[in-house]
Amino acid sequence: MTADVQQSEAGDDLLALDRQVCFALAIANRAVLAVYRPLLEPMGLTHPQYLVMLALWGKAPMAVKEIGTALQLDSPTLSPLLKRLEASGLITRTRSRADERQLDVELTEAGAALRAEAVKIPPAVIEKLGVSLAELEELHDVLTRVNQAALRAGALDQ
Repeated sequence: MTADVQQSEAGDDLLALDRQVCFALAIANRAVLAVYRPLLEPMGLTHPQYLVMLALWGKAPMAVKEIGTALQLDSPTLSPLLKRLEASGLITRTRSRADERQLDVELTEAGAALRAEAVKIPPAVIEKLGVSLAELEELHDVLTRVNQAALRAGALDQ
């Protein structure tokens, strides 16, 4: 490898930890999830469970496969989440009448009611982070474009 490849035009090391997008994303992920944790705890939800509930609050019922697609999760990851949410009394899973191979997920009355508590989460996150809604929306847009590019590059193909 030549020195040209190891150094950017500005002379910075391309392998410097603080220049890595993957590092910045990993740190931001841990830090932001740490902000969510105490907010979700009183609701009895982990962050992955919260994401499932968000999907269902937006469109219920949903097939398990639809939830997996929406959250970009595979079945071995999603199934335990759904089992725990069902054990908590927030969702039900039933065989689809249209296709017995498919499981449909619906909110229970308790699951639907939990939405009233959940609406407090986004403003609380914004307040704890101390950034503006506009900054978070801009970050969301950039991350969405990065995710789409990664998917086009085959990031989740297996």
